[in-house]
Amino acid sequence: MAVNFKDSETKENLMRAFAGESQARNRYTFGAEEAKKQKEHAIAQVFLYTAAQEKEHAEIFYKHLQELAGETIHIDGGYPIDLDKDLSKLLRMAQHNEYEEHDDVYKRFGDKAKEEGFTRVAASFHMIAEIEKYHGDRFGRFAQWLEEKKLYVSDVKTGWICLNCGYIYEGEAAPKQCPVCDHDQGYFIRLELSPFADGCQCR
Repeated sequence: MAVNFKDSETKENLMRAFAGESQARNRYTFGAEEAKKQKEHAIAQVFLYTAAQEKEHAEIFYKHLQELAGETIHIDGGYPIDLDKDLSKLLRMAQHNEYEEHDDVYKRFGDKAKEEGFTRVAASFHMIAEIEKYHGDRFGRFAQWLEEKKLYVSDVKTGWICLNCGYIYEGEAAPKQCPVCDHDQGYFIRLELSPFADGCQCR
């Protein structure tokens, strides 16, 4: 049943989502800073890459509130404190939060928006929920590699790319140091995970 947007639960859910995405962006930039301190530059890039997408999600939710410009929306909500020196734990915390948004929060918000007659908002919630699932999968994959000490080694020969200069190496382990730009191993990532990998089938 359609309701007035100003009186809707959806408007509050949009502000909750905006607040959540904004905080996630900051948490991931903090995670990136910790990764940089530990010279895990590829993990820092994973955090920053995801943070940029969270910023876009926040903007999408915020723009749905355009007709209420100039007003204030009071909301309540609980948000996580993800602080740890252990990068695998930080990644697991991020994975948990992304899955929570996918499995529960945004699906529920999307269903409510649809029920209240806001189909465009509902679509945003449902589609972004799927993106958060992918974010969670990615965080989990890197956490697992750290836990298994396989971030820079593979069971099979694979491609590794230096995120600083683009040098590509084929082997079962990333070089300890890039032979082109001299950056350390922390800049290497599996070629298949390079943001613009061209159909690489590496594992």
